[in-house]
Amino acid sequence: MNPFLLLIGILAALSASAAAGMRIALPLLLIGLLQDDLWSTVPILDWLPPQVVVGVLTSWSLFEMFASKRQLGQRVNQLVQLGFSPIVGAVMAVTAINLTPLEFEPVWIIAIVGGLLAFVLKLVQVGWFFRLQGLPLWVILLEDLLCIFLVFFALKAPQQGGLIAMLLLWLSVRSSGAWYRWYRGKDRREDGEEKRREERE
Repeated sequence: MNPFLLLIGILAALSASAAAGMRIALPLLLIGLLQDDLWSTVPILDWLPPQVVVGVLTSWSLFEMFASKRQLGQRVNQLVQLGFSPIVGAVMAVTAINLTPLEFEPVWIIAIVGGLLAFVLKLVQVGWFFRLQGLPLWVILLEDLLCIFLVFFALKAPQQGGLIAMLLLWLSVRSSGAWYRWYRGKDRREDGEEKRREERE
């Protein structure tokens, strides 16, 4: 196995699965439309007629893009995306590997890594959403752009896409520490206020 091709395949898989950490339907829609044979190399979706896939993914993508502009829509989006992100991350990673000349076995390893990466990225976003009580509009737009670029890089420039994915993972791990410290501090403050109320009573 060519080590260079192996590295390219892994970086492509990381880039594709990181896109699933931003959005759910949009990366699946894009990775099909950017191919001549549509979703024939995408696991699960290759079982369905292309017309059905286009209709469902387009509707879902529009919902993700427009519903996230309001707080209630963001809440629904974040929870739905959190649930589906491991599945879509795994599907995107396997698809990216399938589109390279690399014959990687066993594929389930790439699926697990891709699913975990997408889930971690989305979990940190959900944590910040609940901490900030909603994400600013510029963050939502940045996520949309990142998702599009990561899918494009996975197919056309996997080195850059993989590096961006690893940078996003590093930022997520660092920011999750700040979010966790804030959460623990909030618990301590609430416990302190409860004790003070009990002492006054």
